[in-house]
Amino acid sequence: MGEALSGEVHRLLISPTSKAFVKKKAALTLLRLYRKSPEIVQPQWAERIISLMDDVDLGVALSVTSLVMALAQDNLEQYKGAYAKAAGRLKRIVIDGEYSPDYLYYKVPCPWIQVKLLRLLQYFPPSEDSHVRDMIRDSLQKILDLALETNKNVQQNNAQNAVLFEAINLIIHLDTEQALMKQISSRLGRFIQSRETNVRYLGLEAMTHLAARADTLDPIKQHQEVIIGSLKDRDISVRRKGLDLLYSMCDASNARVLVGELLHHLQNADFAIREEMVLKIAILTEKYATDVQWYVDISLRLIAMAGDHVSDEVWQRVIQIITNNEELQVYAAQNTLQYCKQDHCHETLVKIGAYILGEFGHLIAEERGCSPIEQFLALQSKLPACSSSTRGMILSCFIKFVNLFPEIKPQLINVFSVYSHTLDPELQQRACEYLALASMPTDDLLRTVCDEMPPFPERESALLSRLHQKHSKTSDKRTWVVGGKDANADATELAMAKQGGLRRTFTTNGHANGGAAAAANGHSAANDLAGLDMSNVGPAEAKALKPPPNLASAAHLSPGWERGFNRLLLKADGVLYEDGQLQVGVRSEYRGQMACLILYFTNKTPALISSFTTTLDLDESEKGNLTWDIKGLPETTLAQGAQSQQVIVFEAKRVFDKSPTIRISYLAGALQALTLKLPVTIHKFMDPAELSSEDFFKRWKQIGGAPREAQQIFGLAGGGGGSKDGGREINEAFVRTVVEGFRWGVLQGVDPNQRNFVGASVVHTSEGGKYGCLLRLEPNYATQVCLTFLFSQPGLIEVVCGSLG
Repeated sequence: MGEALSGEVHRLLISPTSKAFVKKKAALTLLRLYRKSPEIVQPQWAERIISLMDDVDLGVALSVTSLVMALAQDNLEQYKGAYAKAAGRLKRIVIDGEYSPDYLYYKVPCPWIQVKLLRLLQYFPPSEDSHVRDMIRDSLQKILDLALETNKNVQQNNAQNAVLFEAINLIIHLDTEQALMKQISSRLGRFIQSRETNVRYLGLEAMTHLAARADTLDPIKQHQEVIIGSLKDRDISVRRKGLDLLYSMCDASNARVLVGELLHHLQNADFAIREEMVLKIAILTEKYATDVQWYVDISLRLIAMAGDHVSDEVWQRVIQIITNNEELQVYAAQNTLQYCKQDHCHETLVKIGAYILGEFGHLIAEERGCSPIEQFLALQSKLPACSSSTRGMILSCFIKFVNLFPEIKPQLINVFSVYSHTLDPELQQRACEYLALASMPTDDLLRTVCDEMPPFPERESALLSRLHQKHSKTSDKRTWVVGGKDANADATELAMAKQGGLRRTFTTNGHANGGAAAAANGHSAANDLAGLDMSNVGPAEAKALKPPPNLASAAHLSPGWERGFNRLLLKADGVLYEDGQLQVGVRSEYRGQMACLILYFTNKTPALISSFTTTLDLDESEKGNLTWDIKGLPETTLAQGAQSQQVIVFEAKRVFDKSPTIRISYLAGALQALTLKLPVTIHKFMDPAELSSEDFFKRWKQIGGAPREAQQIFGLAGGGGGSKDGGREINEAFVRTVVEGFRWGVLQGVDPNQRNFVGASVVHTSEGGKYGCLLRLEPNYATQVCLTFLFSQPGLIEVVCGSLG
């Protein structure tokens, strides 16, 4: 049904005749359809949908922003044009006051769209354009200033806080506005101590975000006692946020204190957050363990306290780490045995004991209280009360005891004999096979089968996967992950948080006591040692989709772009493009490796142009060779005959071959769009050079020869004393104009033939340096022109010749 309706819904959304109410409903309907069937939204719709964020009706803009938020999360590149739109709309609301009185909610202008615009900006990396950054900075500062106002009623307070905390999250995301960061750091300390539950919740969440981005945790550690106290808050949502913050602010200096506090609160923690608390304690213990005993003590104590809430990933990870670290094995075996000797030992600890003692029990067999018979009796006493899967692990441990401790072989064979008659088919088969193996006349096969397990391959912790799955079921994707700056710097962990966690190759039955069905068929996670293979495959590969077309690229240039472009190759100012609706003019100035372009846009229609948008693009191969900074954006609306301008500063870092392009789109009834090539080429960054005849020929001889020399011959349509080209006379004056237009310095009296032109120039780049260029032009105005170039840098030949061509 979505495919059948989506086209009509989109038509109603973009139709200039649709009323605002219809557009709002259409945007929300398309959002609902997209969430059900993402494939119904076509890539070519992006530009038109983004343009509606400038709609004069704030209700339409709000609905469309909600739609763009959902679309941008899955297609950042396709909807990158929404970034400048969101920044501009936010500025117009917060600073310019462009909103109707109907949308002023308790002195807060349209808080709903402010929150959505601030959230949308967090989906994209910070802009490199100074004008866009300035707009965002000014808007954020205004929001922070408004939040200082007093005498607010409850409704105003709630609306203001909603906007304020989203602004704080954006400031943290940008991570470049140090002045704003200092302001929010001091405010967050007050927020987490607020009497209002909502403010405490939002303050803790924002501080968790700050911990994920900040270079130092010292400002957060100042409030450590208050944050620990939040674990006792009467509201479970605040307790959960306090747990997130403690997890994120933990480092080597405070790990033991925070882990101890979390263990203390675990005993009385709400059942809804116990499993998450267990996961975080386990991760922190592993991450910051510098002492062998501390890691083992905390891990076993954690499982003993919260065994019912310990997922398979936790105890399996403990086994993996103990197996891979020899210094842990003796201490872990001793402590595990002591837990197993207790009358009330949780089944999860029995699983760990069965594996650890089976592998490393022989290392402690000479210790007091750890003899083979005591190890056997400790595990045997747990057999009647354990699930089928755990019994299977104990039997596997006992067959290893047969190999390690021959002195207790009769007792072990007796256990196998008893379980060879059990009704459980998996246990019966396992016991029968172990009994046969233990009863063989020689121990050769037994020693082979019971050989020591090799270390596990080093892999990402499955605990992180389990933890991030808890945050992956929301409609809005996180732009950061709970867990501090190192976790956010880890691309793998960040991908887990965004993709919903790594796939696991082992089975999880979901219950601490094991499932009967899983135990019966022998495929539960704990039924065999293969279940301990915690191999993580990585995030599931996204379905391969054809990338959307980049309409701002040179592949989509509009018809007629060449005329203005070619003309401006020789001039600094002029008309780049003109049609019946729009005129695009250019003024430019070049100084060394820097260039400033001012684009003028004039509305030639008798009506208003709205949602005027420009997007710059450059071929991927040239990224880093030519950079730009947008110093000013054009107005989004142009009245009849009105003109607006855009200022762009370019920097030639290295030699580049391809010119940047600009996509211009606007609403004039329907969506109109142009893609033009900007007259920014490498020869524009050349400065004429003055050389004497002696210096010129000296340099010519030094540089001359391949690959630094090139020659081109241009044929001319002849006639008389000066040939004609398209109605234009080709003579000495014209050739001089062209040579000087391409920024070559024409040298007088250098060539013996006075009809020839010789020139010199210097190409400026900020990172590549300066390159010398020499030219000799030999004209025969009746037939042809011969050009000879010499460049100090070989790669310049093709580039400059290409621009001249």
